[in-house]
Amino acid sequence: MEAKDEPIRLTQYSHGSGCGCKIAPADLERILANARTDQQDPRVLIGNGTSDDAAVIDLGDGRALISTTDFFMPIVDDAYDFGRIAATNAISDVYAMGGEPLTAIAILGWPLEQLGADLAGRVLKGAKATCQEAGISLSGGHSIESKEPFFGLSVNGLVQKNHITSNAGAQPGDLLYLTKPIGTGILATALKRGLLDEGDTQVLTQTMSKLNTVGTSLGKVARVNALTDVTGFGVVGHLIEMCTAANCSAEINPVSVPLLIPERLNALISQFVMPDNTMRNFKAYSAQCSKMDARQLQLLCDPQTSGGLLISVSPEAKEEVENLLQEHNAFYPPIGKIIAASEPRIQIITA
Repeated sequence: MEAKDEPIRLTQYSHGSGCGCKIAPADLERILANARTDQQDPRVLIGNGTSDDAAVIDLGDGRALISTTDFFMPIVDDAYDFGRIAATNAISDVYAMGGEPLTAIAILGWPLEQLGADLAGRVLKGAKATCQEAGISLSGGHSIESKEPFFGLSVNGLVQKNHITSNAGAQPGDLLYLTKPIGTGILATALKRGLLDEGDTQVLTQTMSKLNTVGTSLGKVARVNALTDVTGFGVVGHLIEMCTAANCSAEINPVSVPLLIPERLNALISQFVMPDNTMRNFKAYSAQCSKMDARQLQLLCDPQTSGGLLISVSPEAKEEVENLLQEHNAFYPPIGKIIAASEPRIQIITA
């Protein structure tokens, strides 16, 4: 009897996965040292000076162009789902700036000899479906042959200038919200090791494929002071970026941070199943945080892929923002608050 071919598992063809592929913060800072946005072009409203989610260019008519790109190696084994997740993650940067996506072009690197063209076509099909869900077209792109597969999008969006939500506007007293539960890095590591069952894999995939469309509505709320999405640097890393940009600090209660499939996560944490880049994030940011125990480290430093939005909201807008989040099925209670600048930058509250 002829043996059936085993299905191709995309995660076995790359050394990293999802946003965990990001270059370490310290190395990235050295890379960008001579490439920070200068102030010579008055049209550039937001560049790369504050580690924001996208560049924003003044169009001169009350609107601004949002321009961003994001790509990574497979986070799941199914090619179609990989395309959906990578597209969702790239489009998220536009929502994180308070904008509406306009169009996207694809970025594909593919080992054709090992994986073939048909599988790459499935990736593009998944991305196209997500773009259609976001109301935009996948308008073109560029591809190369590479030793490891990677995929993503370059996305443009539009926003009214008075609706731009950067990561730099947080103010003491603001409440902090997350719009998706965390844990995708741990669960994806379990998937890569063959430790995740089909049901949990579906939940993981659905979460990473959920568009952060609420960001467009949040941009129209006057007292939403800062917005970013949580990806490869984890909750702590992206909160530090937000606080650094606004010259403030934050208190965060780990108990209030929503978790994806909590029982499964707890079991994996007890077995110390985590991405290598969790420790990379801890080493990069621990000096700016109060003491974390092992569980808090594994969760708060877990690199997220296509994570939720991190929102800094004035208490005056609490009810309006919570209503919006509930309408988008993205509401979780606040995880902490912004406080005046102090050391360490992030206070982990355990009481």
